[in-house]
Amino acid sequence: MGFCLPAPVTAQDLQGLQYFRLLGPLFDHLHTAGTERDRAGNRQLFYDQYATLLLLYFFNPTVTSLRGLQQTTTLAQVQARFGIRRTSLGALSEAASVFDAALLHAVLTALGAQLRPSLSGAEQAALASLTAVDGSLLPALPRMVWAVWQDDQHRAAKMHVAFAVLRHGPVDVTVTAGNASERAELRRLVQPGGFYVFDRGYTDYDLFQELHDLPCRFIGRVKANTAYEVQEERPVAAAAQAAGVQRDAVLRRLGTAHHFQLLPQPFRVVCVATGKTDSNGTPEVLVLVTNRLDLDADLVALAYRYRWAVELFFRWVKCVLGCRHLLSQTANGVRIQVYVALIASLLISLWVGRAPTKRTYEMLCFSLSGWASETELIAHIDRLHLKAPPPCKN
Repeated sequence: MGFCLPAPVTAQDLQGLQYFRLLGPLFDHLHTAGTERDRAGNRQLFYDQYATLLLLYFFNPTVTSLRGLQQTTTLAQVQARFGIRRTSLGALSEAASVFDAALLHAVLTALGAQLRPSLSGAEQAALASLTAVDGSLLPALPRMVWAVWQDDQHRAAKMHVAFAVLRHGPVDVTVTAGNASERAELRRLVQPGGFYVFDRGYTDYDLFQELHDLPCRFIGRVKANTAYEVQEERPVAAAAQAAGVQRDAVLRRLGTAHHFQLLPQPFRVVCVATGKTDSNGTPEVLVLVTNRLDLDADLVALAYRYRWAVELFFRWVKCVLGCRHLLSQTANGVRIQVYVALIASLLISLWVGRAPTKRTYEMLCFSLSGWASETELIAHIDRLHLKAPPPCKN
């Protein structure tokens, strides 16, 4: 059976280009970046144009590859809107190495700072700054030798994301080789005064102490067989019992049998039943360690359940935005692509005021393809504002 070549990108596929004029201020300062070596003054592709083209890639499913992106630069409407000339595939490939990804990282963090919580009442007051930290792999080609993961035939990059769970967007990200230490990246992502939640893959008792000394607040899951010495048992309130809390205690010591140090200050352990059982039929209980001695136990359990928000975000970025397909083989190029993908997600979140969904993304794509009018797009967003955000996963 033969294979079908993708249809060429045409001007009719890109009807909504007028909306990209709103992105100008985001990237204006990038125009001269990376031009220092252009002594002849004949550079035709600039950083702001390259970043906008990548945004076009994420906002239009018609464009699925670097070759497709190159083809868009041959269209008169794209050239007029972006002030870009016909660009070769080689120039686009080179751009991934010439332009500094760190400049886009600054744009991402500035947009993330504009996110606002969507809850009200006690939960917002207690958890408004809650940030989930986790990592996710992006499959890479075997020839991408920097993307070390399992072996020479299994390469991967990894994005480590700090995701503001009640503000529905990423606030920071780092991109590394697939086998990079998640704990080391957590140390780079945390900020003094923050409130972080993470899974048991980050279990490190020295790290817990570092976070407390930074200072920042944290909730982290540890293994069920973690050894600890209780200083004080706390009563479990009715609201906490309804949330599955089985135990609430202040600790004097924390660690394994071979690492059992006296804590410089007390930490707290909260044990939460999930209602599930493991392969042996044993009830599954989450053992959570936190330095939040002031937080109600039911809110500690809720905060950990909100950690699922970052997992759903990874699925959104890779499966809906299409960030699993890497456009560059260089480390800098992959960072640029990840930063632009997260910027695209942040733009949607800031526009609609909630976590982006596949339906909203489709409406934006329909608009850019000329299938949906501006009135229909705005009507869709207005309907979103009337709906409550979906509950967190248990």
